[in-house]
Amino acid sequence: MSHQPAAHGTIAWVDLTVPEAEQIRDFYRAVAGWTFSPVRMGDYDDFNMHPAGGGPPVAGVCHARGPNVGLPPQWLIYVTVENLDAATARCRDLDGTVVVEPTDMGAMGRYAVIKDPAGAVAALFEPPTR
Repeated sequence: MSHQPAAHGTIAWVDLTVPEAEQIRDFYRAVAGWTFSPVRMGDYDDFNMHPAGGGPPVAGVCHARGPNVGLPPQWLIYVTVENLDAATARCRDLDGTVVVEPTDMGAMGRYAVIKDPAGAVAALFEPPTR
């Protein structure tokens, strides 16, 4: 996730979850010029991807394991919400589906993955309370 607090309703982060994260990490390194830094996930690393020439990360490339099991292999946006529980309840009220229930990310905040009535998938992100 981005280190900058994002306003509610904005896209705070984007990542891609795939079975072979190293291969896809290297693909984007070659195609987009991105560099990477590892993000330790217990016994494996996911990757923060940085723009060519350095700077803060702009995206993540993650393995489809651990907390990411079951996420679709597509770029997933994280939309910032003020109250994740209220937002997922509202999603259900409006005929959406909660694919991944609200999940704690420790000091980084909480997220859930939803599917809108058209079938598009996005994540909702609630920043940590300060």
